[in-house]
Amino acid sequence: MEEKQVILTGNPNTGKTTIFNALTGLHQKTGNWPGVTVEVKEGSFTYEGINFKVIDLPGTYSLTSFTEDERVARDILVREKADAVVVIVDSSNLERNLYLVTLLLELEQKVIVDLNMYDIARNRGIAIDISHLEKLLGARCVITIGNKKTGIETLRKTIYEVSKQEKQLTTTKINYGKEVEEAILPLENIVKDISSPYPPRFFALRLLEKDIDIWSHIKGQSNILNEVKKITEDIYNKFPDIERYLIEKRYGFIHGLAEECTKRIDVIEDKIELTNKLDRIFTHPFYGTLLFLFFIWVTFNIVFNWGSPFTDILEKLFSFTSINLKRVLFSMGCPGWVISFLTDGIIGGVGSVLVFFPNIFLLFFIFAALEDSGYMARAAFVTDRLMHKIGLHGKSAIPMILGFGCNVPAIMATRTLETKKDRVLTILTIPFMSCSARLPVYLLFTGIFFQSHRGSILFSLYLVGIVLGLLTARLFKRLFFKEETPPIIMELPLYHTPDIRDMLISAWERSYLFLRKAGTIIFAGVIIIWILSYFPLSAPYAGENSFIGIIGGKLSPLLRPAGFGYWQVAVALLFGLVAKELVVGTLGAVFGGEVALIKSLSSIFTPLSAYAFMLMTLLYIPCIATIAVIKQEVGIRWAVIATVWSIFIGWLVATLFYQGFRLY
Repeated sequence: MEEKQVILTGNPNTGKTTIFNALTGLHQKTGNWPGVTVEVKEGSFTYEGINFKVIDLPGTYSLTSFTEDERVARDILVREKADAVVVIVDSSNLERNLYLVTLLLELEQKVIVDLNMYDIARNRGIAIDISHLEKLLGARCVITIGNKKTGIETLRKTIYEVSKQEKQLTTTKINYGKEVEEAILPLENIVKDISSPYPPRFFALRLLEKDIDIWSHIKGQSNILNEVKKITEDIYNKFPDIERYLIEKRYGFIHGLAEECTKRIDVIEDKIELTNKLDRIFTHPFYGTLLFLFFIWVTFNIVFNWGSPFTDILEKLFSFTSINLKRVLFSMGCPGWVISFLTDGIIGGVGSVLVFFPNIFLLFFIFAALEDSGYMARAAFVTDRLMHKIGLHGKSAIPMILGFGCNVPAIMATRTLETKKDRVLTILTIPFMSCSARLPVYLLFTGIFFQSHRGSILFSLYLVGIVLGLLTARLFKRLFFKEETPPIIMELPLYHTPDIRDMLISAWERSYLFLRKAGTIIFAGVIIIWILSYFPLSAPYAGENSFIGIIGGKLSPLLRPAGFGYWQVAVALLFGLVAKELVVGTLGAVFGGEVALIKSLSSIFTPLSAYAFMLMTLLYIPCIATIAVIKQEVGIRWAVIATVWSIFIGWLVATLFYQGFRLY
């Protein structure tokens, strides 16, 4: 079957994910793009016998090299030579969204403008003349309402038709004024013979805008470099702020285009005012903060109360499987080590983690609802006030919130921050955001020791992580970064009714990563744990004289001041370095499965020491993947600092909590 490639791009909050899901359904996967660490989604759909591979880029406003996401988006757009580039546009905010479209047209891409959320535009009194817009842009335009699946078939047909074109049929050319155009033309002639994937006019404009990546293409060519410098310096003398001038010219073109292609219609005023009325509450300095905390508290209670029945079923299933498999294998005369490996090791270890899958799925489902509704942007806006006082940029709130899902993509998301200072400080706070990998530990211990207050206990742990993360940022800002932090400039999208299908897809995608980890890293981890527990043969399984007991025995004295100085617990925390889910997997393996695990933990922990242990799990060290991505993003120095600092804070907080309340 013939295959063609489509790239989806657009500003954040334009419904891009909804369109991607509508186009591809469940035929999609998430991963890092080859050669870069930016996470992109890939999906596919079939139309007229052609398989269209769809690449969903991170949301971006521009194609500059100021942020990592923008640079990578531009590189992928140029390198992949897509058969069609679909730009998802918020129809209700045409002027802001068309800026990216003009850049892509200058990049000579085969652009399709998807005017999404058209129902919202109509409700706001905006009607768009599609045919006139197509004529002025020189690009195909399609109307969609993503959450209602309206226009998706038309979009597929348009993608098919545009993909058959050799190139963009007409190229929109913005007139930047006589003096600038007189500089662009010779620059085009100079760079047209350079080995570069960029069109000459785009290349020339980026040179004028002082794009570092573009300038690097001519760095080693002294003759060309001197000619370019002569032309650009002359322009810089005439236009000291040439970047601003070019941006204003583009927006001037867009403003005129929008004026010609849109008209006002009568609407119901109540619909226009709904977002403003809600924002008076959700973005209020006091009430907005209280509501944010309330929503998080409600989320955790739903995760427990709705997820517990399913968790109980899985617990009984794994216990039943382990007991009966042990009987069957014993009756077949299987060696003891085989029986122990399958029941104590694999079922006991992996099963101890998998029982919490329903809770994790629910957590991601609720987060998807908050994000899809437009509330998550309000949460970031509300927390900005606190962020700014501490010294973090307001945009840091979004990666930190993402950290509740997984620290690794949250750290990657800091690329949207403009300065290294903001990135470093935000990255140092993210490991304290309680990711979903820690959730199995909380679920296990709160289920044993805090049955009546599970939601509140979990909420308190997340709150402790947030507070210590922010205090960490405050401390390191004073130590290493003295300059002021600029206030946030954030777009607040309109409120939407969350799409159940999109929420399910999002929750499944993120939960599937948890299952995949259980099937690879955790599985491998529990095998190693079982080997260390089973050998030497002279020692009882998972006893003090087993290899794992000896390792734990060396570490356990360090944990005694925190109230859990047992070798089994020490080993569990050690293997938590690989993946936090392995804390539960290790305890399950060394104590021999779900039933024995609960009984054993009840005997060696008290509610006080159990909470101290959860504090330790929350804070003590990032997993290997998180440490690796910190090194990759900001260097080994900060990776070492983050690791050492978190170990120290984890032990100190757990110890102070345990000793303080024991004395009390």
